[in-house]
Amino acid sequence: MRIARLQTPDGIEDFELRGGRAIALRPGRPERAFDERALLAPVRPTKVVAIARNYAAHARELGHEVPSEPLFFLKPPSSLIGPGQAILLPPQSAEVHHEAELALVIGVRAHRLRPDEVRAHIFGYTCLNDVTARDLQRADKHFTRAKGFDTFCPLGPWIETELPAGPLAISCRVDGEIRQLGSTADLIFSIEQLVAYVSSVMTLEPGDVIATGTPAGVGPLRAGEQVEVEVEGIGTLSNPVRLG
Repeated sequence: MRIARLQTPDGIEDFELRGGRAIALRPGRPERAFDERALLAPVRPTKVVAIARNYAAHARELGHEVPSEPLFFLKPPSSLIGPGQAILLPPQSAEVHHEAELALVIGVRAHRLRPDEVRAHIFGYTCLNDVTARDLQRADKHFTRAKGFDTFCPLGPWIETELPAGPLAISCRVDGEIRQLGSTADLIFSIEQLVAYVSSVMTLEPGDVIATGTPAGVGPLRAGEQVEVEVEGIGTLSNPVRLG
């Protein structure tokens, strides 16, 4: 099932997408023709938990060792944007990078889960771009400022509640050129391990997002470019890049 948040003349509503139609999840609301231009970020989380260095090749390209346990940080909800909204390059940074990721959305409150309990607490999956001011990350020696600017968390285009079995391809294109091409087969820590680990530290609420890490190939974004993150079985998240 494909779930999206759309901007309608009556306000923001959640819909199930079926072909070219949008079926309102709220009883009694009208069915609509699906207009991709109306897409918003598919969820409003209390927090976005992003996993760092969960692909060995990406850790190597940045000169880092592979962590022995999941390494994570938070992106503020204020960094969230939806499909088609602009990533704004801040004046503080001269080196903003794309990071294509598979993200999962929590459906049931989760606290201190065992790995075998995780799947029952996931609502679905979507695409995420963990936009990063790489020069600020190097200068600060941590993640918060570099990854927390407004517009630095594109999410969407919708939530898929079920994914195909097996590894999923993850890619990033900038103006049609492939920059990243990886697979969830290369995750160091599995989805079950990640959710269990994070939930041992903090309670995950319905709607919270966990980004599972990015494959190798991260690189710069320039004003005027169009960046696309695609995850097999979900779809494509596309955003323009502009000066902030």
